[in-house]
Amino acid sequence: MRMILRCLMALALLIAPLSAPAGSARHITIAAAADLRFAMDAIVASYRHEHPGDAIDVVYGSSGKLLAQIEQGAPFALFFSADSGYPRQLVADGQAGGRPVPYALGGIVLWSASIDMRKVRVGDLLQPRFGRIAIANPQHAPYGKRAEQALRAAGIWGQLQSRLVYGENIAQTAQFAQSGNARVGIVAQSSMRDPAMAAGSYVEVPAAAYQPLRQSFVLTRRGAGDPLARDFAQYMLGAQARGILVRYGFHLPDAAGG
Repeated sequence: MRMILRCLMALALLIAPLSAPAGSARHITIAAAADLRFAMDAIVASYRHEHPGDAIDVVYGSSGKLLAQIEQGAPFALFFSADSGYPRQLVADGQAGGRPVPYALGGIVLWSASIDMRKVRVGDLLQPRFGRIAIANPQHAPYGKRAEQALRAAGIWGQLQSRLVYGENIAQTAQFAQSGNARVGIVAQSSMRDPAMAAGSYVEVPAAAYQPLRQSFVLTRRGAGDPLARDFAQYMLGAQARGILVRYGFHLPDAAGG
């Protein structure tokens, strides 16, 4: 009996190292601007296909609110912002683990589920037939700031105040337009890849009407020493991730002079 027990113990010691790697799987949580939802989901899926042992969770929201969460201690390893200002702010506040890295340029469009928008100009939104207009909150959403700039450039910002509906982020703004809470939404060009938006029509807002949406990411101080965070940051600069960004309506910084 003692001999059997010794054999079983020896076998257990041999098996234990084989099962250890399962407990050492890598995991990170990243923060990403809401305009990235579809593209980032695809990029994470692509990364995990190549690295099946790794787990990456993504929390989406407005860039300003994600910045505030990171500075309040949220456990994000990487911060993907809808502009470059918020990552620079994270660096200035001593909460970053590196320099901001540009990864994409975004754009805004006018979209409606019920109105043919293909020949509409921003200045036309003053007409009563366009009803309520949804934009992201300019206080903390870069796409909202660009919507405000476009409306100001058209000279109608002040006159539209009573008809504006504010989303907490660009994804909620699109939902307002989809649901009928607003007849028109000034939303991210990348959201046009959302199947739910296919039933409507849109027109691009001329890039000259607003400051460029140069989007950057940065390692947080928490993520600076995490190998998975650094690996995923490098993956974002590779051909596979960049191809996905283009497919989902983004431009690449070097290809657009950004």
